[in-house]
Formats: sequence, structure tokens, C-alpha cells
Amino acid sequence: MWTNFFKLRIFCCLLAVLMVVVLVIIVTEVEYLDHETVSATFIDSSGQVVLSQATGISRNPYCGYEHQTLSRQERLEEDSLLATLQGQVPDVGLVPFVKSTDPSSSYFVILNSAAFFRVGSQLEVLVHVQDFQRKPKKYGGDYLQAKIHSPKLQAGAVGRVVDYKNGFYKVFFTLLWPGKVKVSISLVHPSEGIRVLQHLQEEKPDRVYFKSLFRSGRISETTECNVCLPGSLPLCNFTDLYTGEPWFCFKPKKLPCSSRINHFKGGYLKGLLTATESAFFQSGVNIKMPINSSGPDWVTVVPRRIKEVPEGSETFPSGYYYKDQWKPRRFKMRHFNDPDNITECLQRKMVYLFGDSTIRQWFDYLTTFVPDLVKFQMGSPKNVGPFLAVDQKHNILLKYRCHGPPIRFTTVFSNELHYVANELNGIVGGRNTVIAISLWSHFSTYPLEVYIRRLRNIRRSVVQLLDRSPRTVVVIRTANAQELGPEVSLFNSDWYNFQLDTILRRMFSGVGVYLVDAWEMTLAHYLPHKLHPDEVIVKNQLDMFLSFVCPLET
Repeated sequence: MWTNFFKLRIFCCLLAVLMVVVLVIIVTEVEYLDHETVSATFIDSSGQVVLSQATGISRNPYCGYEHQTLSRQERLEEDSLLATLQGQVPDVGLVPFVKSTDPSSSYFVILNSAAFFRVGSQLEVLVHVQDFQRKPKKYGGDYLQAKIHSPKLQAGAVGRVVDYKNGFYKVFFTLLWPGKVKVSISLVHPSEGIRVLQHLQEEKPDRVYFKSLFRSGRISETTECNVCLPGSLPLCNFTDLYTGEPWFCFKPKKLPCSSRINHFKGGYLKGLLTATESAFFQSGVNIKMPINSSGPDWVTVVPRRIKEVPEGSETFPSGYYYKDQWKPRRFKMRHFNDPDNITECLQRKMVYLFGDSTIRQWFDYLTTFVPDLVKFQMGSPKNVGPFLAVDQKHNILLKYRCHGPPIRFTTVFSNELHYVANELNGIVGGRNTVIAISLWSHFSTYPLEVYIRRLRNIRRSVVQLLDRSPRTVVVIRTANAQELGPEVSLFNSDWYNFQLDTILRRMFSGVGVYLVDAWEMTLAHYLPHKLHPDEVIVKNQLDMFLSFVCPLET
């Protein structure tokens, strides 16, 4: 009897020890995710931490991009970028709508809401997503955007989202100003919608299509154009001879390829989704919808004992708003509130703006705000360019030129289709030369290889320019968030654009260019997201740009 009793006690002790060991392992794994994955994984442009899976990538080849001649280093870089971004999408089968993420039944909790916070403290928020049956999700992949803000102070900053791939997310904020600070979490797209967007990106890159007019005498024909054209019809090959950037049009039936006179956006394909897929893209249901808190959604922050927050090695977030002014965390930004300040900064300088309509906003702002910058009428189509402005008194030259195709503008003359890399190769550079580049929105519908190739060519030209003229100032404007509805999401979703923005930041890291963080500057602001941000945001972007050109003397 006593023998059986002792055996039972020994068994119970062993069982208890085993349970403790298992618990320690689980806690250790969670702690590892909390603290180690930040440095071991890649943080994308929205602050979302992506667990990198560098192997097992399965992608359909697009338009011969698998036959590119790349160096070993370029191939490794491309594979790394694709692997990192590929790992964001959960590997699950077809999911019915009721089992997809429901932002109204999901919730977040401030983990340490009762703690005492000073400026510079870290705030942690746990997000738990549920489906439309109010059941917890068991996998991740939802695209969330997070910020802290104080409306009365016109203050705001973005947060860093960690996806634990099990329906839980943790958001990390740095508290950067005193006062009452509110937390806001939004579901941009459910993971089920992300899978649809990825499918469109890889299988329907021609969902935005382009056309060109060919004309000779009284004969004219219009044909479709794109980076890649399907079928076996004869093609006109307009691939750039210097960069190798591919572009094709279907050959006109009666005219030669040399008779092309323009390029314009043809339109957007319709009927891309099934009824089941469309349910994942509903305004007011699951596109950019707020996730509510299950408890307090704010904390009180008191000032530090010292005047300034000490600068550290942390680079996220890159800055924050306070009283509607952007404050970068790594350097002092000037505010150019008077036209004379801008004139003084740009005196004797040539300023080149290359890219899409979001950097054309800079040209429009400068020529409107600075009266001495006079537009030179070149007869260019409205909103297309190229545009030129001159201040003869102060010897300032300001130019804007759109990037080469794909470009979704109304009509661009064929002889004005210039690639940014080629334009950079024609610039001498020097201490009085300033270049700003913004290139992202028109690439959102294509497989990522198309954008990587374009940036690789531009980066090569930037490196060569800085090598021959090291005092040239080169600034990159990042992508920005925008308003989304069911249709816009299929062509220009924030999810597409944060992928492009992530690639841009990584490819230009360490190159010697400056970065205007338009992504954070739109997400952190209280105004609604727009493809073309409001003037107050554009002004902050230009203040940052001009601060790189004319930094504070130290």
C-alpha cells in the first residue's frame, strides 16, 4: 500500500515538473517574439513587423523578368525583398465571409494603461481580431494601421505593429509629447482581402491598361500598350535602350511603330472579383474601419524632467506632429513660413523634381507660395508637364518632369516619355544642384519585380551622380496612404503602396540620399488620407526637403 502511495507521489511530482518546463518554454517563446523578432525580422514602412521566410518562395514568372541578367548581389537582394513581403500573406484556403476579420467585433487593450508615463516611455497595445461570428481568428495577415494622437495639440505619431500570426497583434508606441494621448487602430484590409490583392498583383497586372496613338498623315490608329502584352499579335518594342526598361504596344495594322505620337491611360478593367471576393472589400464594413478598445483608449503623459527627449539609435517612428508641425527625431527641421526664406535657401540653385503627381504638388506649392518663382509657359498639357519655373533675380531654376511608363496621366507626348535614370545621367551635379524623386503610385498594380527593376536603375544612376558630384543633394519622397473604397483598393490599395515603400526604403538605405517620410507624415496626421495630401502636410514635406538643402548651421 505504502509502495503504491510513494509511486503516486513520484508520478505527480514528475508531472508537475513537466508542466513547469512546458510553461517556461511557452513563456520563453512569447518573450522571444516580443523582444527579439524586431531586430531579427524586417520592419516595413508602416511599422508592421514581417517575419521573414527566405526560402520556399513560389511566384509566377512575369514577362520574362525571370530572365533578367542580374549580378549575384542583385539576385540575392531581389530574392530577399520578395521573400520578406511574401511572408505577410497567410497560407490559408478559401474562407467564407463570416469567418473573415470583423473590425467591429475585434478589440484592443492598452496593456499597461495604469502605469505612470513620461515623455519617451513605451506604450504597448494588444489587438485581438475576431470574425463576423465573434469567434477568435487563429491566423494573422490583416493589414492594420496604428497611431497615437492628441487632437487639441494637433499631435500624432504612428505605431509599430507586430503580427504574431495567430489572431493577436501587438502595437508599440513611443510617447513623444505630454498630455492626454489617444490610441487609434484601424483595419485597412482583412487577411482574406490581402490574399485577393496578392492574386490580382501577380495574375492581373494589366488591370490598368494604357494606349498610344499612332499617326501618319490622315491615317491614325490607337493600340493598347503595357509592360507586358499577352498573345501572339505583332508588337512594337519600345524598350528603353539604356535602362532596358520594357514597354510594348500592339503594332498598328497600317502604320509603322515609329509613328507613335503619345501615351495615355486607357482605363481600368472591371469585373475582377467574384461575389465572394467582393465581400472582403466593403466600405463601412472592412475597409479602413476602426477597431475599438475594450477598456480605456487613452493615457496621460507627463513631461520629462529634462527639456528634450534624448536622441537614441531608434529610428521608428521617424518623427511626429506637434501643433501641426512635423518634428523629425534625428535632426532639427527648419520651418519655411515666409517666401523669402525659401528664396534665400534656393538662391543660385537648380532644382529637379522627378516622378508622379505627388511630387508635382511640390512644384505647385512652390510656384504658388513664392511669388518670384514664375512659371515658364512651355505649352505642356495640364497636370502632365514638363514644367519649368524661373526666378531670374535670385538665379533659381525649378523643373518638374514625370517619370517614364507606366504613367497613368491623360496624355503624354511620346518624346516626353523620359526615364528618371536617364535624366539623372544627364545632370552634371554639384553643390548648387538639388534633386527630388517620388515614384510609387503608378507601379501598384504590377508584380514587385517591375518596381524593383525600376528602382535598381534609378539607384545605379544616383550612385554614379553622387560619385562624380558628391555635394549634390538627392532627396527621395516616400509613398503615402490614401482614401480607399472597394474599387480603388483593387488598384491603389495602401497595402500595395506600403509594399512599394518598404522596397524603396530598403533599396536606398545607405546610398547617401535623404528621405522625406511622406508615409508617416500622412498616417500620423489628423486629416483624412488622400492620394494628394492637403496643403498643411505638403508644407511639412517641403519644410523637411528644404531643411536637407539648407540645414541649420551647427
